[in-house]
Amino acid sequence: MMNDKYDLTEWMERRSGPRLDKSNDHRNVYQRDRARIIHSAAFRRLQSKTQILAIRQNDYSRTRLTHSLEVAQIGGGIVYHLHASNDQEAAFQPWLASDSLIETICLSHDIGHPPFGHGGEVALNYMMIDHGGFEGNGQSLRILGKRGSYSEHFGMDVSRRTMLGVLKYPALHDTVVGKYPPKPDSLREFKAKNWHPPKCIYAEEKELLEWILSPFSQWDREQLSQVTWHESSQHGRTAHCSFDTSIMDLADDIAYGVHDLEDAIVLGMVTRDMWQQHLRPKLDEINSAFLKDNLSRLEEQLFSKQSHLRKKAIGDLVSWFITTCYVQEIQSFEHPLLRFQATLPEAERTALNVLKDFEMQHIIMRPEVQMLVYKGQQMLLEMFEALAADPARLLPKELAKEWRQCHEQGANSHRIICDYMASMSDDYASRMYKTLFVPSSGSVFEPI
Repeated sequence: MMNDKYDLTEWMERRSGPRLDKSNDHRNVYQRDRARIIHSAAFRRLQSKTQILAIRQNDYSRTRLTHSLEVAQIGGGIVYHLHASNDQEAAFQPWLASDSLIETICLSHDIGHPPFGHGGEVALNYMMIDHGGFEGNGQSLRILGKRGSYSEHFGMDVSRRTMLGVLKYPALHDTVVGKYPPKPDSLREFKAKNWHPPKCIYAEEKELLEWILSPFSQWDREQLSQVTWHESSQHGRTAHCSFDTSIMDLADDIAYGVHDLEDAIVLGMVTRDMWQQHLRPKLDEINSAFLKDNLSRLEEQLFSKQSHLRKKAIGDLVSWFITTCYVQEIQSFEHPLLRFQATLPEAERTALNVLKDFEMQHIIMRPEVQMLVYKGQQMLLEMFEALAADPARLLPKELAKEWRQCHEQGANSHRIICDYMASMSDDYASRMYKTLFVPSSGSVFEPI
């Protein structure tokens, strides 16, 4: 049972304080959080932001918006499974997220990601190297707590627990950033592999991070923000997250590993020969009764020409991952929201990693995909360079005013430019590039 010393209500607080009740509005705080996300401009822009395959190359592949919807559906499935398949007296049950809470976290987990996918993230980080960096998860938290449109000072002003759920990497930029090589003389010499960002929160959000973590003990805060360094990695990284985040992260991995594979199969980027050569041998090695009984059938259905059979295989894979999730306890933490974690058994985790690694090697790293990534990166690099050269002249009026105030106060005015660039959809960024650099193109007078 829940320990009385831990309070659920403090996680429902907003930074703006208690709200004035609306007449006849009986929704709880997490239902209102969900409404704020769904009705936000930042969420709508995800419909025109790249997931894996570039938008406009076809009308089938997933966008950041459809991916986020799928993550929310899978996250809800995990919560339902954990609730229904465990003793109702289990210690984690009172802390298991509600449907509206987990949906809110999942729907908003990518809300800060920039145009052109992770390629765009690397490009913006390159331009922000000397100004605090850029990272998609950190930007998501910044929108929820500072830049969203529901509050003058507190962004989306969502609840503390919603922001904790989105907080995948609870460490400030300067505590995890490693060493970068010298910058090249020309943007054309930019090599993406050298400029990946650390997983972090910006220095500007230090106060927000402290507010989110304030209900935890000093011991738990120190454990949660502990950074590990590995010789194989350029940057340091945190190793822990909250209970809610672990559910969202699993749902994100499942959606990426299974649903994004479906896109590639339908578009002919993954063939049955590729499956048999690169995936089947690795999946055959996994000690799993489900795979031993179903792998041949799944292969037949995935590569059949009948969409209902392919959907059956995709659904069975997703269901397999969801229904094998379980809760583990990390004894080093005191608070239930940190002590409990959703995870997968070894066989299922191995299988999911095999699918994700395959997609990285044989889909994302394909030259024709990387050429589109490179093009998007170059557009962002050149636009950022232009905007930073004369922001008072080129930024939209209100942003130019905000930039000027930051600049005069000695604050990080480059972050304002970066916020603008990150908020762009793929389409908007492409039109902005043409407006800035193609003489025959017109203006981009539209809201951002």
